[in-house]
Amino acid sequence: MTFERIKLVVFDFDGVFTDNTVYVSQDGVETVRCWRGDGLGLAKLRAVGVDAVILSTETNAVVSARARKLGTRCVQGCDDKLTTLRALAAEHGVSLDEVAFVGNDINDLPCLEAVGVPVVVLDAHPDVVRPEWYRTRAAGGRGAVREVCDRIAAARKMVTS
Repeated sequence: MTFERIKLVVFDFDGVFTDNTVYVSQDGVETVRCWRGDGLGLAKLRAVGVDAVILSTETNAVVSARARKLGTRCVQGCDDKLTTLRALAAEHGVSLDEVAFVGNDINDLPCLEAVGVPVVVLDAHPDVVRPEWYRTRAAGGRGAVREVCDRIAAARKMVTS
C-alpha cells in the first residue's frame, strides 16, 4: 500500500466510525456508538496535511453531529458516493490515486475500486474484502478509523522527514 501518497481520506460512517449497530428508542430516536480515539487520529492527519471527509448515504443527523464534534467535513444523504468522491478529489486538487477510501459494505464498493488506497475494516462484509486491499486490524467503531489515521500519518511523516 502506498499510504505515503495519500492527500485525502474519505470515510464511510456506519460500520467504519461505528460498530454498525444502531440503537432505537421507543420514540424512534436513533443513536450509535463511536470510538473516542478517532478524534485524535483525525488530528494527526490534519497535522501532516491530509484532509479527511465523511461520506455517508445515511440521513440521520447523528452523522453530521459526530463530524462536527470531530471537526471533520461531512457529506451525508449521498445516493451516488462515487460521483461525490470524484467531486471531492477535484475540489481538493488531488487525483483518485492520492485518495484513500475506508468502507465496510457493498455500497462502498465503487469508491473502493476507484481510489489509490482502498481500505476495509476488519469486520467488513465479505463481498467487499479483497486480498490486495488494506484491511484494518481493528473493527469498525473499535479503532479502525484511528488505525488508518495513524498509518497514513506515520507514512506521510516518513516522506517529509
